[in-house]
Amino acid sequence: MGAGGRMSAPPPRKNAETDNLKRVPFSKPPFSLGQIKKAIPPHCFQRSVIRSFSYVFYDLTIAFLLYYIASNYIQPLSQPFSFLAWPVYWFVQGCVLTGVWVIAHECGHHAFSDYQWLDDTVGLILHSALLVPYFSWKYSHRRHHSNTGSIERDEVFVPKQKSAIGWYSKYLNNPPGRFLTLTIQLTLGWPLYLAFNVSGRHYEGFACHYHPYGPIFSDRERLQIFLSDAGVLAVVYGLYRLAVAKGLAWVVCYYGGPLMVVNGFLVLITYLQHTHPSLPHYDSSEWDWLRGALATVDRDYGILNKVFHNITDTHVAHHLFSTMPHYHAMEATKAIKPILGDYYQLDRTPVFKAMFREAKECIYIQRDEGDQKGVFWYNNKL
Repeated sequence: MGAGGRMSAPPPRKNAETDNLKRVPFSKPPFSLGQIKKAIPPHCFQRSVIRSFSYVFYDLTIAFLLYYIASNYIQPLSQPFSFLAWPVYWFVQGCVLTGVWVIAHECGHHAFSDYQWLDDTVGLILHSALLVPYFSWKYSHRRHHSNTGSIERDEVFVPKQKSAIGWYSKYLNNPPGRFLTLTIQLTLGWPLYLAFNVSGRHYEGFACHYHPYGPIFSDRERLQIFLSDAGVLAVVYGLYRLAVAKGLAWVVCYYGGPLMVVNGFLVLITYLQHTHPSLPHYDSSEWDWLRGALATVDRDYGILNKVFHNITDTHVAHHLFSTMPHYHAMEATKAIKPILGDYYQLDRTPVFKAMFREAKECIYIQRDEGDQKGVFWYNNKL
């Protein structure tokens, strides 16, 4: 490795607003994955079927209670009170269902139980209910974990170099342009990624999470992609029958609104975990798995950290040990911080402020001037 053995961190970014924007070390870490693992209490790696299901039942119970409140107290409201109450329901229900989505995500990592068949069954049901092709996303997401921080092989939110950004970027590099970009990203980003691999890794051919014979998947995975599609189609058919019986407005109010919130949070959470001015990206001459896994950042969503099962503020630990259950991740994060030192990044900047800051600061990646090594940093000078 071209950077191997150097232990000095690069100088902080000029005019950095806070220490959060100082670059993290990019050299080969002085610790190994095994040393990190030894710092974590062994019980943190133990998966409990009962405890895992307790989170499923808890989330679904809250979701049902919110549905009950909406159907008995919001639907009868007259205008304009209903116009105010429905968005509140969408947001709160969307947050709860994002927690459900996170549990299904754990199933994809085999972090739900010791039984792969049980993880896949629960994950398929929960993700299909949220119109996510479970196995398709499971396989592409695992490759993301295998190639995090690689500008050539990472799967999602792969940053562009300056020469590859669109001509329109300079016209969007202003507050209204950034607002428009974030709005499109949070509303359409998730379905566009699933359907057209937007913001994902470049593939030869049509890359689509619903296409069993697309380039994203191997031959041994294709049968399960069909199963993912069948799960999504079954839920779509169920929604169609509900629309026929109760009306399209009913489906939009009770299901569509919360689903839009779920999709928005999925994009926002992923975007902020992997997009930060302090984080490096690597080409093949410099990349290795451990440095790539450390090229991510924990974020603070306040009370939503618990609602989202701490996927937000324990993401570094999750990238290091993805089969660890979420209910042990906080303890594990506390244990590994002394080992990681400056390689660990936590940014407590309020999320709303952070997403606009990152949209402004992180337009493309490039090497430092005069540096020919394969380490790339975010830049915004167009």
